[in-house]
Amino acid sequence: MHMKYGVDEHGYYGDFGGAYIPEMLYPNIEALRAQYLKVLNDNDFKAEYDQLLKDYVGRPSPLYHAKRYSEKYGANIFFKREDLNHTGSHKINNAIGQILLAERLGKKRIIAETGAGQHGVATATVCALKGLECVVYMGEIDMERQAPNVARMKMLGAKVVPATSGSKTLKDATNEALRDWIGNPEDTHYIIGSAVGPYPYPEMVAKFQSIISFEAKKQLLEQTGSELPQYVLACVGGGSNAIGMFYNFLDDESVKLIAVEAAGKGVETGHSAATTSLGKEGVLHGTRTILMQTEDGQVVEPYSISAGLDYPGIGPQHAHLYKVNRAEYVSATDDEALNAGLLACQLEGIIPAIESAHALAHLEKMTFKLGDNVVICLSGRGDKDLDTYIKHFGY
Repeated sequence: MHMKYGVDEHGYYGDFGGAYIPEMLYPNIEALRAQYLKVLNDNDFKAEYDQLLKDYVGRPSPLYHAKRYSEKYGANIFFKREDLNHTGSHKINNAIGQILLAERLGKKRIIAETGAGQHGVATATVCALKGLECVVYMGEIDMERQAPNVARMKMLGAKVVPATSGSKTLKDATNEALRDWIGNPEDTHYIIGSAVGPYPYPEMVAKFQSIISFEAKKQLLEQTGSELPQYVLACVGGGSNAIGMFYNFLDDESVKLIAVEAAGKGVETGHSAATTSLGKEGVLHGTRTILMQTEDGQVVEPYSISAGLDYPGIGPQHAHLYKVNRAEYVSATDDEALNAGLLACQLEGIIPAIESAHALAHLEKMTFKLGDNVVICLSGRGDKDLDTYIKHFGY
């Protein structure tokens, strides 16, 4: 499937992907690569995964026709409501899949990295569900701005370890998690939360998140008579909700795919995470991709008000989609995203995560034909961001 845009047998999407890893990690990655497809195609695995998505996560998530948005923007605007999943975001789709995989690989200890905390919460949740030890690495700055999620992880029994190096955000949490894995290769599975990292992670995460677009197509057919919209939008940091939202539309070239990155205080201000605008090709966290880096190859510290988009690269499949022009990569500033978040509250009674609000912000820059169908992935809910919203708007 998607040979044009999908992964080849060497773990590459066009020029991007692969596994650039220290020797110590080769056994882990090789074991995953050798076994993950066999496990994912196993009938028992599929049955347990589907049953947990239905009864535990609450899928299918609704495809909501946002009527007041539709009037405002002159198109049929649909929200894919990943914010209504158990734990409050799309991250649980992948966490459930990977915990079932880890169980079948005989792993007893789980580690994860988290930025906004949603992946950490999802991982802590599934570890509690399965009775496995859980350690989550989180940047010190992210721990401050996402304090409710830190409390949730601890309540769920996870150990939350602050990353105190670099920018003390997602990139640094990922570094710490990789270090842990190198030190504990035998009993530990690393649940990567985004569509990043060495192969097979980007492909595995994309497969687990592809449920988003799989459902959306069926729901669109029911609601509009066609399973193909004109536009699909999603925010992108590493890019797991976006790749899940795009996945089953990739081969339908008529569908315009738009990924919205975090411009931060402005693309050219030096306080941004707009990777495709600012980045160039290189290796980050075990994969060849596009990342923000200096002339001599040092990673540039990203910035976004949203902890989940505060990442200096994008997943390798996104890098490929960008390079071959299958998807358009744009960006929204902090202010644009916050204003878009407030608009969603006041027009639709939905408080979106600031990550998701970046995707909503791009509607302001689009023009539609009457009758256009537009699907936006509402990747998470905004209760984790209330402090940030409150400070900004002075409530």
